[in-house]
Amino acid sequence: MRYHQAWRRHDIEALMALFDPQVEYNDFFQGRRIAPNELREYLQTSMPAAGDESQVYADRLRVDGDTAFLQYQVTLRGTQGLVSFRATEAYTVRDGRIIRVNEHAALVGQPQKTASEPQPRMADSRLGLSARQLNLLGGDIQQYFQQTRPFLNPDLDMPQVAAATGYTRNQISYFLNQVLGLSFYQYLNQLRLRHLLGQLDGATSVTRIDELARAAGFRSLSTFYRCFREETGLSPKAYLEQKATS
Repeated sequence: MRYHQAWRRHDIEALMALFDPQVEYNDFFQGRRIAPNELREYLQTSMPAAGDESQVYADRLRVDGDTAFLQYQVTLRGTQGLVSFRATEAYTVRDGRIIRVNEHAALVGQPQKTASEPQPRMADSRLGLSARQLNLLGGDIQQYFQQTRPFLNPDLDMPQVAAATGYTRNQISYFLNQVLGLSFYQYLNQLRLRHLLGQLDGATSVTRIDELARAAGFRSLSTFYRCFREETGLSPKAYLEQKATS
């Protein structure tokens, strides 16, 4: 119970005080063991931001002898609905200190992929992130795109995003593919199109829309027109006509 309370308070000192100095911490989602001298950093990078309610405990703490079990769910909003990680942690206690933690997590509620657009699933163990840390990655990536709008650059690529955010290309790809259900360039084009749609109040012609498309980062107008129809169900001309009469 003290562990649970310290976690919710984001109290890293209280958390660390509960562990035996030689604690064995196994993260089976990543397929790695966290060394005692790495545990503080691991826990700190796993903590949600203050006020983040995306982590919900799915059951009360259950105790069996010297082992306690805790279940929780981390939820992320993808483009095709909510995606969740279900996790179970088992804590073994001796003389009032935690001597072993076994953490298991699995991704559930993944977006459905169409047969024409397969998205290969990367092994979770190659991510180098816990389920909680993947939740934080999602927030960081989306905040980066919202605040700096790098998608306006038609030459933006994955290495640039990785360098700017500090995450690896594999980690970013996993989040985009498995959580949002999109490839990197599908995600960029979605952001570009939504940015453009927010600029359309002053547009009066298809020529003007073409200019806005290029300013939004679309290098290819054919790609823009395809994305526009997929998003709105209309051609740019029909969309403008509909706006004029509404």
